[in-house]
Amino acid sequence: MIIVVMGVTGAGKTTVGRLLAEELGWEFEEGDDFHPAANVEKMRRGVPLKDDDRQPWLQQLRGEIARRDSEGRNLVLACSALKKDYRRMLAVSPAVKFVYLKGEAKQIAERLRMRRGHFADEKILAAQFTDLEEPDCAVVVDVGAMPQEMVNEIRTQLRL
Repeated sequence: MIIVVMGVTGAGKTTVGRLLAEELGWEFEEGDDFHPAANVEKMRRGVPLKDDDRQPWLQQLRGEIARRDSEGRNLVLACSALKKDYRRMLAVSPAVKFVYLKGEAKQIAERLRMRRGHFADEKILAAQFTDLEEPDCAVVVDVGAMPQEMVNEIRTQLRL
């Protein structure tokens, strides 16, 4: 199974994804690590990415997901996957499941103000909420819960 933990910047994708992968004994990948340097620099400057910016990144993630799936390897991937088309691109097989970390902009903005050492900050949050097309086929988890509670909810809903 491939679990894509998705949502806007600051929703907790990395924290929850790492914890979930650790509990399951699965591999974890940070989707941001697959961004080209130009994308990272744009986000660092507070410039929102456009669809054209995201295409090479999504293609690389799709390849990684397909490879892991074909090898029968379980994976938790932290990836914004904001739009329906992006999720469709990443859903290479029925083994790919999406987990949406859902929260209000004000709540997530507060988290971003406290976050240190990440290239994406509050400046791109509004654009991400504008781009966000909430999924209709995903496990939905409220970001107001503690990370362990979120992981427990994911495991319950996915029967893991």
